[in-house]
Amino acid sequence: MNVRGRPMRTIWLASDGRTVEIIDQTRLPHEVVIVGLVRLDDAARAISTMQVRGAPLIGATAAYGVALAMAEDPSDAGLVAAISKLAATRPTAVNLRWALAEMKHALQGVPEDRRPAAALARADEIAEADVAINRAIGDHGVNLIAEAWRRKDGVGRVDVLTHCNAGWLAAVDWGTALAPIYRAHEDGIPIHVWVDETRPRNQGAGLTAWELGEHGVAHTVIVDNAAGHVMREGLVDLCIVGTDRTTAGGDVANKIGTYTKALAARDNNIPFYVALPSPTIDWEIECGATIPIERRDSREVTHVEGWTDDGRRIAVRLTPNNSPAVNYGFDVTPARLVTGLITERGVCPASRAGLLKLFPDHR
Repeated sequence: MNVRGRPMRTIWLASDGRTVEIIDQTRLPHEVVIVGLVRLDDAARAISTMQVRGAPLIGATAAYGVALAMAEDPSDAGLVAAISKLAATRPTAVNLRWALAEMKHALQGVPEDRRPAAALARADEIAEADVAINRAIGDHGVNLIAEAWRRKDGVGRVDVLTHCNAGWLAAVDWGTALAPIYRAHEDGIPIHVWVDETRPRNQGAGLTAWELGEHGVAHTVIVDNAAGHVMREGLVDLCIVGTDRTTAGGDVANKIGTYTKALAARDNNIPFYVALPSPTIDWEIECGATIPIERRDSREVTHVEGWTDDGRRIAVRLTPNNSPAVNYGFDVTPARLVTGLITERGVCPASRAGLLKLFPDHR
């Protein structure tokens, strides 16, 4: 996707062939800062502090983190320690666990002197596969937007509501929920995106709005509690969100607030789609109630960070000093509220049968 008129990805190998470079997403939307990861600790910190975030990008970063670890200590003990450290950074996104399993499988049996190169090669493959998967999600999802456009007889625009950030900043490129939107934009379909701010970290207001603007896609930021209103007013044609983990039964764990959007969509007869790459499917879990829900620092709720008009970055407190706060990172939307799942292999019902029709290798 484009940044200041030139294509970029969220993570890449630097020219020295050793350093992994990322866009520091904690500095967006006001600064584009590139950070180099040179050690395992750098990769783990980037994931845990949300310099990188989004399930697909977390997985790719973890893969590169293992590669960095193998450059430090390519022994079996070094591999086990690296996987353990990275696995503890974010508990909800299943892509993290998947990527680490892929790296472990690729490196087992490889002689120690060849492990650094083998790890880097496998991490590169995981990153490239993510790009291809998300491009395919866009190819399938754009048909839903085109269908909405046909229902309007080519009059006006197609209005899509999204929550959190599931664009290219959440992946290596293209993104999940925004991939169909970018495809529709490229195909000339007039499209407008309602962007939930997504408290408490405001990934919608700060990240989704930024990347849509950089790519020239019309959008409007709204507070989270306005989503039901714009749906009720007939201003939304369909909702598309991402997911950090989807169960084999079709339940969806996504950024906190997704469940309430799905309820509002159901009440207003608006299609509610979830876009996901197949590594986000947890085939070992049937029900969303068993998904671990990350609790983050309550300071993200009690304080808000932003930039002053004169360019200073500050944090201010929103709540009384003696008021406790809890910060749930995700919620679970039951499959019954999901119109369909958009995957790299097509669109299917949110159910085990629907998923298995597209992924019969998991029967």
